[in-house]
Amino acid sequence: MRNDTDNLIVKLTFELALEIISYSEEIRKSNRFEMASQIFRSGTSIGANIREAQNAESKADFIHKFKISAKEADELFFWLELCQNSEFYPNPSAELINKLKSINLIISKIISTSKKN
Repeated sequence: MRNDTDNLIVKLTFELALEIISYSEEIRKSNRFEMASQIFRSGTSIGANIREAQNAESKADFIHKFKISAKEADELFFWLELCQNSEFYPNPSAELINKLKSINLIISKIISTSKKN
């Protein structure tokens, strides 16, 4: 099995997924299952696609997996913004939002660099 502990984006997206699991469970406690599920799916999918990209069959496949992760990150931003602006959901922490922004920047940079090479 591969050792991804030295791969920054794999590590960051795994840590984000763990935080998303905790946040979605917090939402579930107030019986808001639909939103919790949406956040859970998009938030954990980012890292799953990054991990899958590590075994890409081609450069195009690698870029495609990262693009899917970028889309999932954008979707997660949407759900978190809804939570921030709704009185019915707990606010996501600023730390969670900042981690997502950092990950999004790294993903974008990896995509653009991969396209050039």
